[in-house]
Amino acid sequence: MKEEMIKFTRIEVNPAILTGKPIIRGTRIPVELIIKLVAQRRTDEQIIQEYPMLKKEDIKEALLYVEKLVKDEEVYPILGH
Repeated sequence: MKEEMIKFTRIEVNPAILTGKPIIRGTRIPVELIIKLVAQRRTDEQIIQEYPMLKKEDIKEALLYVEKLVKDEEVYPILGH
């Protein structure tokens, strides 16, 4: 199965903004914050209510971005856990 190339149009990585952490383009909201909120079981609507400059598409793309990072990462087990 051929993997589809994903173009991230809503994610920006700029060394001058938050020391290069991936953010939602046009904001200073880091992708890691969105992932943290999703992990806390906040709904898209709750996240957008708290951060009204975000759109559902921003949240979706943040999740896809992290999925791609994890998928492409080499992982080594941590012994003793």
